Amino acid sequence: MRTIIIGGVAAGMSAATRLRRLDESRRITVYERGAHVSFANCGLPYHVGGVIPDRSSLLLQTPEALARRFALEVHVRHEVTAIDAEQRTVTVRDLQTGLEAVERYDELVLATGAAATPGPTANSVPTHTLRSIDDVDRVMAVLDAAGSTPRAVVVGAGFIGLEAVENLLARGAHVTLVTRGHQVLSPLDPEMAAPLAQVLRDAGVDLRLGVTVTGGEGGGVTLSDATVLEADLVIEASGVRPERDLAEAAGVAIGPTGGIRVDGRHRTSAPGIWAVGDGVEKVDQVDGEAVLVTMAGLANRHGRAAADDIAGARPEAGAEAGSGVRDAAPALGTAIIGLLGTTVAIVGWNERRVRAAGRPHRIVHTHPASHATYYPGAEPMAMKLIVDAATDRILGAQIVGGAGVDKRIDVLAVAMAAGLTASALSQLELAYAPAYGSAKDPVNMLGYVAENTADGTTPTLQWHELDAALRDGATLVDVRSPAEHAAGSIPGAVNIPLDELRQRHGELARGPVIVHCMVGQRGHTAARLLAQRGHDVRNLDGGYRTWVAGTSTTQGATT
Repeated sequence: MRTIIIGGVAAGMSAATRLRRLDESRRITVYERGAHVSFANCGLPYHVGGVIPDRSSLLLQTPEALARRFALEVHVRHEVTAIDAEQRTVTVRDLQTGLEAVERYDELVLATGAAATPGPTANSVPTHTLRSIDDVDRVMAVLDAAGSTPRAVVVGAGFIGLEAVENLLARGAHVTLVTRGHQVLSPLDPEMAAPLAQVLRDAGVDLRLGVTVTGGEGGGVTLSDATVLEADLVIEASGVRPERDLAEAAGVAIGPTGGIRVDGRHRTSAPGIWAVGDGVEKVDQVDGEAVLVTMAGLANRHGRAAADDIAGARPEAGAEAGSGVRDAAPALGTAIIGLLGTTVAIVGWNERRVRAAGRPHRIVHTHPASHATYYPGAEPMAMKLIVDAATDRILGAQIVGGAGVDKRIDVLAVAMAAGLTASALSQLELAYAPAYGSAKDPVNMLGYVAENTADGTTPTLQWHELDAALRDGATLVDVRSPAEHAAGSIPGAVNIPLDELRQRHGELARGPVIVHCMVGQRGHTAARLLAQRGHDVRNLDGGYRTWVAGTSTTQGATT
């Protein structure tokens, strides 16, 4: 039996090595178009910035090492140019000699991944992506030749773009970040992304929102607003697309997202062909629909699963899966990035996607500390939870902060995978010591707030709903101290400190009341107090801090 694997990075090598561990007798051949196999592509930007100084650290395996340990036939700089699914053959071109050969397979695994979207500046300013060792070598050469303060333009404010920005700054570059969107990191909702924009500006990044690169000449790039930027280097990070051409030409079905369509065992529509990695559709955990998720963890997991299915297949039963082979778990899209001392993490859907789907939902914002505030070094974080209004199911979460963001997003990802409700987060027993958390962990606090909103204990209002409520005649009450109110306030707010509210609530006009504090906790207490005294009251979710973040691009707070 011979298995051919096209693509030798995360998904492809996971499939190859897992398959060898399961089947010592099978012939396993890997064809990789690039010069390197099994390299750490997620670490590429950090070599540019010097965080990973040794380039060889990124090279996890070589063809020779893989041959010795796993008896794999690994061919780099070999491109598969055609697949004949009926004859079960592939045409392979040696990119160094130009010679072609036709090779037969019993099983074929497509791990072709995703390719960067090409930018329009390639023939003027050196323009590169950051997806391979060759890319990094070219970028390093340009930076070395550009002097001590190179001028770099990064196109795209997603994960790769932001990592490129941070590491170019570490190299001493003057960086301009260009993105067609009106915020950085589009998976975040606006109020969660706003602090990141400030982090970038504080670091000296020239942030250009709502524009695109339209071309370049004479050592510069032109933007859609007619601005011309001087540049020694352009990093193209505006997006990726599934590498599907080879599969499509072979008659393999492509799904509605543009990725290769597979079933739960990673089998394509063509018998004997599996597909894994960034070029393949996944099943979304929230709605069960097809989705593209380009995450290294999923690529590795699915490569391994495809190998399990191949090794467990019984040819005499029409390649039906053997015992112990399971369908792929739905994808959550869990992701994290560090940016200039700030950590950002996401899982599941954002509010924008939930609203676009017309799905009834509730939102919870909190602003806890990473650990007990009386213990030195506590860092603030902003947390957002998106909850299904009918079932209390967790639909997604976002966290922005410093220490502790990573472990909280992982708890929330596990909770989503396990089907826990938002209210059930309050019941989780999580590790606590003052240096690591609080007696009421930030995840527990999300659960408490979710429970209060679910059972109607404290109705809430979102930052983007406030203007409409005020136009409809609601009274806005700031229950912070006079000093806090004077330092920054929402226009039109009446300041009645929480400790005075019990005596002064009679001063409030009849009709709906909205209360707010800095982050929502005192607002919750105020809302409970006023509700029990007959007022129609809602708490501004996430308080003044969330409102400032959400309205920072459209409405300024008075100071």
